Amino acid sequence: MIGRRGVLTGAMALVSGCRPAAPLPLTLFAAASLTDAVTELAAKFQAEGRGPVRTVYAGSGELARQLLAGAPADLVVLADDLWMGRLAREGAIRADSQVTLLTNSLVVIAPSDRPVVNFAWQGRIAIGDPESVPAGRYAREMLQRSGVWDAVSPNLILAGDVRAVRGFVARGEVDLGIVYRSDALGYDGARVVNVPAAAFQPDIAYPAALTATAAREAGSLMAFLQSEAAGVVFTRHGFGPGR
Repeated sequence: MIGRRGVLTGAMALVSGCRPAAPLPLTLFAAASLTDAVTELAAKFQAEGRGPVRTVYAGSGELARQLLAGAPADLVVLADDLWMGRLAREGAIRADSQVTLLTNSLVVIAPSDRPVVNFAWQGRIAIGDPESVPAGRYAREMLQRSGVWDAVSPNLILAGDVRAVRGFVARGEVDLGIVYRSDALGYDGARVVNVPAAAFQPDIAYPAALTATAAREAGSLMAFLQSEAAGVVFTRHGFGPGR
């Protein structure tokens, strides 16, 4: 079967009588916490002559809602198994293509210019909104496991995604923030002041899948993201291997 891009490209060549048009970009929806790593990998994919990639970044819940509303995309990587499960149940992804691409963990950050000698849960604390942002739900789970949720919840500032949490901290608008380890690594605007013990860490996975309307060529991008070369980039950006 000829893919939809092949049909379009061939038709354009016949009409124009010129050389075939450049391939249409593959559209990749990715959780906001993947911005740096995926941007680098999309550029590498294109530089190797595999075709252009259009990236769209947002909170996992927002991306999932866009797909459910009919937004066009070829591949989606979320920071949340629950939202990916909903996409599978509603037929928005090819369930047989789903893999756990990456893992992550949580850290607590503070503004770079504010030294913390003895860490304590105090002041204004930014987290993602637990009702819509996976990082926020993971943060709530960690705080509950740590036994401090009731004490800190009146002081929480809720953000639309984990990068917004990081921004609140970097600008000094809050005293602490809870983000993924990958968001703190190599970021000058904030520094890690606490790494919750393994017993308090939630299970953070990044599922990836082809969408129900994915172009045939999207399989090559999925394979690329699972490659050893991509793994080196993801590791450098602070992500753990999938499983």
